Amino acid sequence: MMEELIRLGPELAADDAVRVIIFQSADPEIFIAHADVELIASMPADASQRPEQLSFFHQMLETFRLMPKVTIGKVEGRARGGGSELLLALDMRFAATGKALLAQPEVAIGIIPGGGGCVRLAPLIGRGRALEVILGCDDIDAQTAEHYGYVNRALPPDEIGPFVDRLARRIATFPAHAVAAAKGAVDICAILPINEALMEEEYRFNLTLAEPETRERMRLYMENGGQTREVELADIPLPGQPD
Repeated sequence: MMEELIRLGPELAADDAVRVIIFQSADPEIFIAHADVELIASMPADASQRPEQLSFFHQMLETFRLMPKVTIGKVEGRARGGGSELLLALDMRFAATGKALLAQPEVAIGIIPGGGGCVRLAPLIGRGRALEVILGCDDIDAQTAEHYGYVNRALPPDEIGPFVDRLARRIATFPAHAVAAAKGAVDICAILPINEALMEEEYRFNLTLAEPETRERMRLYMENGGQTREVELADIPLPGQPD
């Protein structure tokens, strides 16, 4: 599966017809159980050298994290270890209540999360909660995951599919250049000092203004009553969206 994802990532990144990618499992009880323990056990035990480049697993996840497309994880079963780490590299995560469970259980067998579990989880949910998840090695249910910020939302099983589908289709109707610019700005600005981050955001904003599709969308917005009280108070599709 990892080899297939390594091949798939660049293909999706280069395909202009793809706007949003949803990760879900055909197994109603398991999203991804965890990484292959036999594979982990077969890895070299020599710790004398620090890595000088990302492992194939990290490279795979970075391909999905950095691509100018939106990635969404729909979790309706168990996502532990490497399954959780794949989700953490995605742009958004949604979990089904009563069904989804997330965990980083590596410490229980004497290792640590090595596929981004430590590095990505702590900034997302905070140091204390990350240590609770990583050191406790316990399952986190959907409601707790939502409360912690592990996932965006916890939704009833019969609502998660329609919600994620609507969100994906909504995003897919927006200009691809604006989606990519917004995703890039959120990523890079999170690691810059505030003044540099604000200037970087402004630069990327100016780049989107130069796009012909942007000008056309603003024209359509105003043509259809944008900035009138009636339209601003109405629940209507945005320009370019289906009714």
